[in-house]
Parts: sequence; C-alpha cells; structure tokens
Amino acid sequence: MAVPNLTTILKRILKQPTAPFHEYHVRAEIESLLKDCPHVKTKRDKYGNLLATYKNGKSKSKPTWVLGAHMDHPAFVRTPGSTGKDDFEFLGGVPKPEVEAGVKRGLRAKPKGDIATWVFPANVTDEKIEATACDDLVGCAVIVATFWELAALDLSTTFHAVFTRAEEVGFLGAWHIAQKWPFGTDDVFLSIETSRPVNGAVMSGGPVVRVGDRLSIFDSEGTAVLMTTAKEQGIRVQRCLLDAGACEATAMQAAGIRSTGISIPLGNYHNMDANKKIAPEYVMMSDVRDLINLLKALVATKHDGIGERSIRERVEMRTEEYAAHLNAAAKHFK
Repeated sequence: MAVPNLTTILKRILKQPTAPFHEYHVRAEIESLLKDCPHVKTKRDKYGNLLATYKNGKSKSKPTWVLGAHMDHPAFVRTPGSTGKDDFEFLGGVPKPEVEAGVKRGLRAKPKGDIATWVFPANVTDEKIEATACDDLVGCAVIVATFWELAALDLSTTFHAVFTRAEEVGFLGAWHIAQKWPFGTDDVFLSIETSRPVNGAVMSGGPVVRVGDRLSIFDSEGTAVLMTTAKEQGIRVQRCLLDAGACEATAMQAAGIRSTGISIPLGNYHNMDANKKIAPEYVMMSDVRDLINLLKALVATKHDGIGERSIRERVEMRTEEYAAHLNAAAKHFK
C-alpha cells in the first residue's frame, strides 16, 4: 500500500482550481487520493457534495464524528448563459474595489473552462503552506491525510467526512447535507476550517478550538471533548471565539445538527493582505500537523470518562452532593 504523505496530499489538492459551484476539479482529486485508501468508501450526493466513511471493525468513537471541509474558494466564474470570453463575475466575500485592483495588477489567471482564479502557485515547505486557496483546500487535505494515517495504522474505528460545495456564497452544500442528514442522529459535525486569527489566536500556536463564529456559539459538550482530547494527548491547541467570519457549523446547527468547529490560523484571508491587496493565502505547517494528530485521537477515542464530565453530569452530581444543605436551608425560603 503506497501511502501518500502530507506534502503530496497538500500539493495535489492545492494546485486544483476551484470556485463556488465549480468544485469538480477538487472533488475529483480527493476521490483519486481516497480511491485506494483502506477502509474508506466515498459517494456523491445529489447536490454534488462528496461524502466519505472510514469503517474498520465494529469500534466507534463516542461521539461519532462527521468532519467537514468545503471545496470552494472565492474566484471568477462565467456568468450563467453568457458566451463572451470576458463574461466572468467574482463570487465570494471579497470587496469589489480590491478585486478590480487585483485584475488591474494582472493577478487574474487565464480562464480554465468556466472559472478563473488568482495566479499564485502552491508552495509547501516544512514551515509554511502558501497557495491561492488555503481556505478551505487545506481543510480538505487535512481530512484526506487523517484517513490515510489511520488506515496505515489499521486503526479500528468509524467516522465520516463531508466535502461540501458553495460554502463561500452561504453554506449551500452544507445546508443540503443537513436537510437530508445521512448519518446517525447522535453524530456530531466538526467544521474543519482555515480562519483569520482574532481574539488572541496566533499562527503557529496550534489549531484553534472554535467556541463559535460571527453568527453562533457552538455545542459546548463537543467543544469540551476537543479540549479534553488535546489535553490528554499533549497536543497544542488554542481556544477562542473566531468571530471575524462564519463557518459551516453555524448552518448545521441551524438545521438541528449538533456541531462544533476547529480552525487553522490563516494569513491573507480571502487573498487580502494587511494593505488590502490581493495576495496568496498561507498557513503554518506545524498547525496543520497538530490538527491531524488531534483528529486521529478524536475519532479513535471513546470519550466517556477520559477527563472532564459534561455540564449536565457535573450539575447532577452537585445536586446530590449538596442535597442536605438545600433541605436544611429550605425553611428560610417559606
């Protein structure tokens, strides 16, 4: 079994052009990378999202996790119904003046079919990963690498992943999955993102366990499991509210799916540097490796009793412990 290493996985995925609604190049590369991965099966849903399951034996993590990353990135797409060679519009969260300035600087690549991206190449070193679209192709690569590393260990567990479409225009692929949730009712969705480091988060400080985003706060018990797993395994993480943007955990929660999130700190979010000029995105390799190690521990562990009790368990224990005090003081409240 030839196991692709992390650098190979990153380079193969990051060199693929992508845009909202035009994720087929990335999807095909992920399918190719997972084709020969032991214990992993993939399928496409009707919306075009890619779903994958790792199943080896009867063992399961508790909870069973559904890892999620999106395959699109802000880019130029051909205007529907148009035929002209220059009939392209920009989809994704980048202000129009910055987009136009980037085009004037000659940073828009020649169209490849119905899409055109910025021109930056993918560079992967032991220290830094730089590309046109780290958001969220690095997240996709992290999930693929996690599948392969667990398969190489022949680890007995079960977990799932979804690679979604059209996140950059409003979580459309994730919303479709949530409406037709194909996994267990108790399974927990974990958004794998690259995000601007704010509110104390720093690059090279480890992945960020995301308390919430700009739109919502995430599942507290799921967040506690992430933190406890990191502590038990000695993996560096940060815990912050990353409210400079929003992620697919918000969409899943709105549809009633228990969700939480974790992010790799991202430089030049949506290709804008500190001076609001178009530039390549980048992340640090140490943060990526720490996240993969955390995910491997997370999906391979039954989390009952590994360190911290849930809030419900703690309150119920205290209720029983202090029952005598409650009863003794009751006379003063009559």
